[in-house]
Amino acid sequence: MNTPLAAAVSAALLIAVLAWAVVRPFGWPEAVMAVPAAGVAVATGALSLGHARAEAERLGPVVGFLAAVLVIAHFCDVEGLFQACGAWMARWAAGRPVRLLSAVFALASAITAVLSLDATIVLLTPVVFATAARTGVRPKPHVYACTHLSNTASLLLPVSNLTNLLAFAASGLSFTRFAALMALPWLAAIGVEYLVFRRFFVRDLAAAAPADRAVGAAPRLPLFALVTVACTLAGFVVASLFGVEPAWVAAGGALVLAGRALARRRATPLTVVRAASPAFLAFVLALGVVVRAVVDNGLADVLGHVMPDGTGLAELLAIAALAALLANLINNLPAVLVLLPLAAPAGPGAVLAVLLGVNIGPNLTYAGSLATLLWRRIVHQHEHDVNLGEFTRLGLLAVPSSLAVAVVALWGSLLVL
Repeated sequence: MNTPLAAAVSAALLIAVLAWAVVRPFGWPEAVMAVPAAGVAVATGALSLGHARAEAERLGPVVGFLAAVLVIAHFCDVEGLFQACGAWMARWAAGRPVRLLSAVFALASAITAVLSLDATIVLLTPVVFATAARTGVRPKPHVYACTHLSNTASLLLPVSNLTNLLAFAASGLSFTRFAALMALPWLAAIGVEYLVFRRFFVRDLAAAAPADRAVGAAPRLPLFALVTVACTLAGFVVASLFGVEPAWVAAGGALVLAGRALARRRATPLTVVRAASPAFLAFVLALGVVVRAVVDNGLADVLGHVMPDGTGLAELLAIAALAALLANLINNLPAVLVLLPLAAPAGPGAVLAVLLGVNIGPNLTYAGSLATLLWRRIVHQHEHDVNLGEFTRLGLLAVPSSLAVAVVALWGSLLVL
């Protein structure tokens, strides 16, 4: 196959895969289109079998890690962690919308950082709906906070987002140094988002809740789940000191939580497999192969000409802006797959700037990240509508400001640490 034709085939396959992931006809999984598309890329010669195998081998450990984190999040829910979060938020807010927003920001940020963005979208968003209904406040600001923070608050740890796992592997950083460098950008971005939300939703937050709403009983803390998660996080730090892949630590945490649920007959082996979302894992692998075809057939050359050199403040801002733009054009997961090989030679600062762009940037459009698409479906299931104009206006206020502040914070962290 000649180069122009291979480029056209690769681009068409990527567009088809992303369009399917956005629409999901008949509710079928994203992998229904992505897996055959990867096969077509190899069968037509748009991507060599050797490059496809190399991409699968590169993504394999990352996908295994993702599976373990998904299992941990699911069985934390089985242990009652998210119900406890809802009870705590209701008691803390006591019908005051601003306090509830602060509680959602705190919990969503912590859950996203520790249990990944999927836990915030899939497990916390329904709890926030229920908490708003229980306390009688308008749900919109708090539900919007879930999707914004599932992206923005996923900056802190390598385990917080699939994009982080990819960047972590490319950065050459240890687990602890990655977290140390991203701590200040994480706090700065969340702080800016909070101020934007307070201003943007001022009317919803000023609406008083009915005075006679009960806040419910004190929450029961799921100590076993909390201790297991804490030990898993500590394990990541220790494992990084000895060069052990974090996937093994995550697998250990998943085994402990799933084993307890199996022993207490609160789960079956099939439940554990479903918790790992095998269809989504297949989609991630297949998407990586399709993106590799696009990269090999010209996209890397094009982006290579516009990717800034160096890691000064101006270069970091430009890299993050380019990553945010690309995330909103082709989704943040393909964007990070495309940009990391170009950024890695410049060092960890450039890699982390890419991460800021692909994690904060997707709050601008629906298609920016898979998390936002999934959040939209959950909102519709609760019979609430998402206004495209409102979502975009909020994104236009939140994304540029939080991204710029986060990049400046990253630049400062790189100078000090």
